[in-house]
Amino acid sequence: MKKKRKPEQFIKTPAYPGGTEAMSKFIREHLRYPEEALEKKIEGTVQVAFSFNENGRVIKTRIEHGIGHGCDEEAQRIVRLFRYPKMKNKGIRVTYHSKVNIHFRLKDLIARQGVHYQYRSNSAEKDGKQEKTTLVYHYHIPSGK
Repeated sequence: MKKKRKPEQFIKTPAYPGGTEAMSKFIREHLRYPEEALEKKIEGTVQVAFSFNENGRVIKTRIEHGIGHGCDEEAQRIVRLFRYPKMKNKGIRVTYHSKVNIHFRLKDLIARQGVHYQYRSNSAEKDGKQEKTTLVYHYHIPSGK
């Protein structure tokens, strides 16, 4: 009895250099939490579908599942930075399609950047008189890294 052979895949899809670990690290390093999402304390996952050409450049992105507040645009910006290895399949130029989830979590941001507080005071006392001025105090507590 002959063993069944697995059919050979005609088109080989390139993997991200370094695998999923490297991709996750790249996303963490390049993610900039949008101001609007920070102010409204928005967290969630954005799923981005993208296409890349035989030269490894991302040519098209589309939001499959978004959370808004600037996070969708930031996720697309990061995906456009991806670079895959150049690849030709038997002399044929192929456009590849893939999806990635990008997580927006405030605790990850705090662990990476520390905590920044801003305090506003609308009046101040100067020479015994109450004046209407705005004082802004900034406090930054760096992360433990």
